[in-house]
Amino acid sequence: MSDKKLRAGLVGLGMMGRHHARVLSSLEGVELVGVCDPMGDPHNVAGSRPWVATVEELIALGIDYAMVAAPTAFHEDLALALAEAGIHALIEKPLAVDTPAAERITDAFAAKGLVGAVGHIERYNPALQQLRARLDAGELGDVYQIATRRQGPFPARIADVGVIKDLATHDIDLTAWVARSPFVSVSAKTAHKSGRAHEDMVAAVGELENGIITNHLVNWLTPFKERLTVVTGERGALVADTLTADLTFYANASVDTEWDSVASFRGVSEGDVIRYAFAKPEPLKTEHEAFRDAVLGVAGARDRIVTMEQGLATVRVATAMIDSANNGESITIAKGR
Repeated sequence: MSDKKLRAGLVGLGMMGRHHARVLSSLEGVELVGVCDPMGDPHNVAGSRPWVATVEELIALGIDYAMVAAPTAFHEDLALALAEAGIHALIEKPLAVDTPAAERITDAFAAKGLVGAVGHIERYNPALQQLRARLDAGELGDVYQIATRRQGPFPARIADVGVIKDLATHDIDLTAWVARSPFVSVSAKTAHKSGRAHEDMVAAVGELENGIITNHLVNWLTPFKERLTVVTGERGALVADTLTADLTFYANASVDTEWDSVASFRGVSEGDVIRYAFAKPEPLKTEHEAFRDAVLGVAGARDRIVTMEQGLATVRVATAMIDSANNGESITIAKGR
């Protein structure tokens, strides 16, 4: 790595901004040169660095790239300002509040030839990294279904979007990513139980282009946290718990039977259970390392980031979930441009 450090800026100093500041402050090959938030610096992440109120002031510090951790409603304006100034950017998920805004951001970065990425942090969870590698190796054989459960109490930090755009976007992205196939349709039901304008519960089913069916339960109404991804295939099931970064394999131990009336039914039976051991680096650090390398032009690094095109695809599916819940219909997902 070059002795010259990349100059990074941080936009948004709330709960997530605090964590991004911690990682950027110690990231090899990167210098965090300034932070930005019009509401101030409540967690004192600036330290001895400049704090500024506007993204224009941050750009004026001479940054090479920016981490945008501001509320979703501000993503478009911030991203377009950064693109206009020729600044690479990693933007927290979701990419934007709706599909048109996500398209404008994606187009702006593409037009300038900039590295743009979206902070879908679950992709960097060691359990899901291992899960994808094992699927790629064919360890489950034919994959039938991917089911996710992402449930927990309401986070006071969220005010501008509902549970679909805040939480379900994790599951939309990780599902398409581990399966290496985009969504082609989705159907959803939502509930509003906490008195807020946005939905706080969703149950959704989907289908991927490769035929895998999906199921997603997401809410802010459960008094415990659950973050599970279950992939079921012909050889068994892989269960990733992203809270603990554990991956467990449940083998399908098919048993022959001499009972003629059921012998023709190809069922499954309980087999061995294996919990894999592997290294568990911090996902946020891995995400920032991947983006740093992409900005530096390291070979293969762009394959390790969540591109804006992929972030746009996730916004499209999230929007389709909301439309389905509102209209009571299954929604076909339009293919990207």
